[in-house]
This record gives sequence, C-alpha cells and structure tokens, in this order.
Amino acid sequence: MHEYDYKVIPAPVKGEKDRGLKTGVERFAHTLSGVMNTLARDGWEYWRAETLPAEERSGLTSKTTVFHNLLVFRRLRGAATGETAPDAAAQSPMETASAAEKRARKLSIHAPEGKSPRLGPAGDDEV
Repeated sequence: MHEYDYKVIPAPVKGEKDRGLKTGVERFAHTLSGVMNTLARDGWEYWRAETLPAEERSGLTSKTTVFHNLLVFRRLRGAATGETAPDAAAQSPMETASAAEKRARKLSIHAPEGKSPRLGPAGDDEV
C-alpha cells in the first residue's frame, strides 16, 4: 500500500486579471491552474476539492457555520527527499499498471448490470 503526504490549501475565491482573459470564469480557471501547476512542480498531485463546514464566531456570543472550499493535493511519502515508497520500488511497472486498472474499475461510478433485488414490504419473507 502506498503512503502519501497530503497538503490542503484554500481554493482561490476570485480570478486574477491577465492578458486575453475576458470573462470571470476564464480568469478563475487561469488562477486555479496556476496554483495547481506551482504545487505540481514540487511533486504534489491534485487529488480533489472539498467543501467543509466550520463553526466561527459571529458577534460576541453567537456562532455561525460557514463553508470553506479547499483543494487537496497528495504525493508519495518521501517524494520530496527523492526516496521512493518501500512497496512502490518492489512492484514492476506491469504490476503497477494492473493495480491501477483494478482500482479504476473498483472506483467506477457505473454499477455493473445485473439483476436488481425485488422490493416489497419490509415484513415480506418470500424470495
């Protein structure tokens, strides 16, 4: 099993102006790709975006829940120092590709076709 280090950063909230970028979405995409490319140069792989709740003070005595957008990056443990993960070095490239294909099939959003279970009343014991 691979061991990863994770880095979580706040997602950009607005796009930066640049030549040729006219719309807000173009500016935002450019800003986001800049953040991702900067971290990729240091070996961080973009993993996913999360929106998580956080409780914060609102006034003197009350609290409110706000949501923060975060970007999650990961890299193999030891990648920053040039080391390789112990099990990554032991696998051949063919084994690694096969494992990646199995993982992709397992994580697919598409369920295999088959016979669906019969639905009925909760107390129905017939099969």
